[in-house]
Amino acid sequence: MSRVLIIAEAGVNHNGSLKQAKELALCAKKAGADIVKYQTFKADAIVSASAQKAEYQRKTTGGGESQLELLRKLELSFDDFYSLAVYCRELGIEFLSTAFDGDSMDFLVKEIGQRSVKIPSGEITNYPLLVKAASYGKPVFLSTGMSTTEEVGEALAVLRSSGSGNVTLLQCTTEYPAPMADVNLAAMRGMGERFGVPVGYSDHTKGIEIAIAAAALGAVVIEKHFTLSRELEGPDHKASLEPDELAAMVSAIRNVGLAIGTGEKFVTKSERSNRDIARRSIVAAEPIRKGEIFSKENLAAKRPGTGLSPMKWKDIIGERAPRDYEKDEQIEL
Repeated sequence: MSRVLIIAEAGVNHNGSLKQAKELALCAKKAGADIVKYQTFKADAIVSASAQKAEYQRKTTGGGESQLELLRKLELSFDDFYSLAVYCRELGIEFLSTAFDGDSMDFLVKEIGQRSVKIPSGEITNYPLLVKAASYGKPVFLSTGMSTTEEVGEALAVLRSSGSGNVTLLQCTTEYPAPMADVNLAAMRGMGERFGVPVGYSDHTKGIEIAIAAAALGAVVIEKHFTLSRELEGPDHKASLEPDELAAMVSAIRNVGLAIGTGEKFVTKSERSNRDIARRSIVAAEPIRKGEIFSKENLAAKRPGTGLSPMKWKDIIGERAPRDYEKDEQIEL
């Protein structure tokens, strides 16, 4: 199994603070993630004044303000993102941000030099944004929350016909936190088989077990929200991992990757020294004199396995002993 790409999703958990965004990057680096990802947008370009907050946003941030007012508080400027990208390079962790509008996408790809493009679930039917994302010819991560198989296929067709690089589909359930019964993790492999593309998982569940399960099922990418503290104010903190949990998830996924192996059954290096100890050899169950016939009564299978394998049992029964054997002495043909 190839190494799983782990995206630590900081999202808007910086609460509009560049300082906090950098702290999140450092946290992701310490946890062992490959990429730290944010969200880049101009609130006025993506949300109308009449748009209401999602139910989970009302639960985590209260009522009163509109979705537009909420998102305005969570914006970082292009200058902030440039500074953040430089900081990530200095840390040695890849910077990635999801663009929710065309200007933001151009900035991230052309000015910052992102190596890939991330399309969030809510934009899977946004034809103009899909075309723009594909136009750079870079690899695309496409989240598929709230989508049908047909919608995923339509988005893939747009990306491919518009010149995108390789597309990786991320199974996702767009709820915060996502109920376990709605995860539908099997859809990840189903999409991979149907569309012939790499697949991964964008996780919104509580805890780390579903992300680990996704890695075991063959996800090539795992994306998971994290925060400095679930006690912080903001829409996504409650459904995010804290630093120690993120580190535990990364460690577990790395272990899963090591454990899956190649699919071929063979004796591993760590097993070799135990084979002779755990296996058995054919031995004399009692003293046997030269010329005596070997039988199931005078033979036994006992450890260690340094002699004749008991798989040769039928070959030796009925043969005559070539010499004298004492009890427990290994038999040779």
